[in-house]
Amino acid sequence: MSQPLWTPSPARIDASEIARFNAALMALEGEVLESGAELRDWAVANREAFWSAIWDVYGVIGDKGDAPFITGKGMLGERFFPGAHLNFAENLLTMGDNRDPQAEALVFRGENKAEARWTWGELEAHVSKLQQALAAAGVRPGDRVAGLLPNRPEAIAAMLAAVSLGAIWSSASPDFGTRAVLDRFAQIEPKVLFATDGYWYNGKRIEIAGKLAEIQKGLPSVTHTVVIDYLGEAEAVAAGLDGAQSFAAFETPHAAVPLTFERLPFDHPLYILFSSGTTGAPKCIVHRAGGVLLQHVKELALHGDIKPGDRVFYFTTLGWMMWNWLASGLARGATLMLYDGSPFAPGPGVLWDFAEAERFTHFGTSAKYIDSLRKTNLAPMQSHDLAALRTIFSTGSPLLEQGFAYVYESVKADVHLASISGGTDIVSCFVGGDPTAPVYSGEIQGPGFAMAADVWTAPNSPAAPGEKGELVCTAAFPSMPLGFWGDEDGSRYRKAYFDLFPGVWCQGDYAERTEQGGFIIHGRSDATLNPGGVRIGTAEIYAEVEKFSEVRDSVVIGHDAGGDQRVVLFVAMAEGQALTDDLKARIKAGIRAGSSPRHVPAEILEVPDIPRTKSGKISELAVKDVVHGREVKNLGALDNPEALDAFPDLSAEQENP
Repeated sequence: MSQPLWTPSPARIDASEIARFNAALMALEGEVLESGAELRDWAVANREAFWSAIWDVYGVIGDKGDAPFITGKGMLGERFFPGAHLNFAENLLTMGDNRDPQAEALVFRGENKAEARWTWGELEAHVSKLQQALAAAGVRPGDRVAGLLPNRPEAIAAMLAAVSLGAIWSSASPDFGTRAVLDRFAQIEPKVLFATDGYWYNGKRIEIAGKLAEIQKGLPSVTHTVVIDYLGEAEAVAAGLDGAQSFAAFETPHAAVPLTFERLPFDHPLYILFSSGTTGAPKCIVHRAGGVLLQHVKELALHGDIKPGDRVFYFTTLGWMMWNWLASGLARGATLMLYDGSPFAPGPGVLWDFAEAERFTHFGTSAKYIDSLRKTNLAPMQSHDLAALRTIFSTGSPLLEQGFAYVYESVKADVHLASISGGTDIVSCFVGGDPTAPVYSGEIQGPGFAMAADVWTAPNSPAAPGEKGELVCTAAFPSMPLGFWGDEDGSRYRKAYFDLFPGVWCQGDYAERTEQGGFIIHGRSDATLNPGGVRIGTAEIYAEVEKFSEVRDSVVIGHDAGGDQRVVLFVAMAEGQALTDDLKARIKAGIRAGSSPRHVPAEILEVPDIPRTKSGKISELAVKDVVHGREVKNLGALDNPEALDAFPDLSAEQENP
């Protein structure tokens, strides 16, 4: 068995939320649980008692209803808390410990161009004014309110105000193109659109007034457009749009009064989130209020060890589910650290400057950011005071061993590195961190509490440790989506997650369990490679390629040719580096030694850039379409679609390799 990179101290374990929750379970259920591992086993076997305890221990506000708290049978038939009524916004603003109105709730930086701080009192005042303004605009339970916004305090306030009325919130990032926005919002027909006058990225001022006019024309359902002020142009931009107002003009007619909350059934729709859309129009995934609340409180408290007063950061935009996850940190009484812009502007230390100045306790980011930071040679443990930092979260793509090593060698030695994995599909995690357990290189620590996550190679065939297969969940959980918007008979929903293994959720991740009980994600199942009929994960190849400093980024795909599949690796070179025959040979040798002969690319080709989605994930499927001469179905889902122009069409080689 490998040695852990980090092991929590006994004092840290004793002070953890897991220890506190286990003590509460002893009082509620008479259970004596000594660790996170014991809690994990008990929670899966006693899902109803576990979720009931989450409600009680963390003080969910609302009517819980009478037991049983899980009814029905099977993943598609079970319902959680069928008699419960609650309001999501009420819980984020008032759940748990009392908030000091003078204490900070939100701290914002927009690169080095803008800053803002809102206290709990100021946040509630804005939500109150917006709540009244939205009600006056005719917003009622079930209406959709959309945000095309940067990660600023106004976005949090707009979301809370909308859902306080029972409306459904949906958002995207202002860097999305017109078509990408309309592909999402036009499907759900929002009544109100919150937008921005522009944003800053990489030091550049980016105005979007023209784009907003096009978007507004494509959304005839919108009766009110509200423009927040980021560039100082909100009034002017609003004046150029039909029926638009600035954020200030929208809320100013209303005085802050005590908030009211529409308590609705547990399964009332809360959010509509969108799939990446790389294989067609984005799926509109509808999430339930009660399920998201309980799942997020569980993950933030037990997996993240977030306590009242903690200062929690996640580098995200409103186009990624991690923004919704971060917003739920308010339910823990945490102060949210919001950042908008490039994580490398004006330099690679910008986020760590923010972390040091604001005493972050939790730093969340993507695996891509960690790898990019590693290549800058910045060592935050030497350049910054990170004494307050207890936890680093990583998600978005697999965090490879080099990333684990970099964190512990260059960021902080005594920190809980929680690699987590889930998806927009469940707006939460299947597998994640455990602050009471050791961290092993390259591994996610274990299943989420009360999540029956496993790896299967075939129906009812769990994989042995070290054997790769599909990441599944075999029992229902509260944050399963209600379904897809417009999918009236549920057929698209069932096909997406229950087609491969009937009655069992299949996430579409290629994974394995480890001897330590952890998980390794090897990439998306639809991007796995199959040379010679042997299935291999792309993450194993990336792990080797990233050891070469000459390579800035890469993407690997399977090219179907001559009745078989060959592995083709595309690389974008670091500045001043060239793809020589010697480097190709060394890359191939490294992949052979670190993985297997079957992982070795048949061809390595240079391209200027690698296409990524808006959330920073490599778009292997888009590259695969180009290479096979197929149309890329949704270029709007990509952050840099022009990168595809440099990839060759190899379809002529399919019959004659």
